[in-house]
Amino acid sequence: MKSLALFLLFCLGTLFQLDGQVPDSVKYRSLRPHEFYDTYLKTDSAVLLDVREYFEFRKSRLKDAVNIPSSRNIELAADSLDKNTSYFLYCYSGGRSSKAAKILYNKGFRKVYNLEGGITAWRKDRMPVIKGAGRRAEDKGRRAKGRGQNRVTP
Repeated sequence: MKSLALFLLFCLGTLFQLDGQVPDSVKYRSLRPHEFYDTYLKTDSAVLLDVREYFEFRKSRLKDAVNIPSSRNIELAADSLDKNTSYFLYCYSGGRSSKAAKILYNKGFRKVYNLEGGITAWRKDRMPVIKGAGRRAEDKGRRAKGRGQNRVTP
């Protein structure tokens, strides 16, 4: 009887100890498209980061997204970002943004969200994207040529 009581106390102690460790083990949150979008809209001081390459970003992107390619050393870019801001990351299928989210977490960022399934899942859920040539910072001030640039499509 005594050993059963000790065993139960041990199990409960272990359970509560593990419960306290959960927040530290969660480095970022992966959210499905609708939850990702709702959370982004409800969050003050949030930035939407597209970690795909620039040529991918130009073809289609989420509205208001900023392009910081993960291949161009996201660790250096992180040094210029505010750690009190919430960052919502996405890529094509979720792999690169997941890696970038881990890097941001390791650099001290605690409000990091990943779009589960990337822009592919976003499109599959018929969420809106902007299509057309994106403009680089050095193109600012020049008039964009072409037709139908920056069209919003579902």
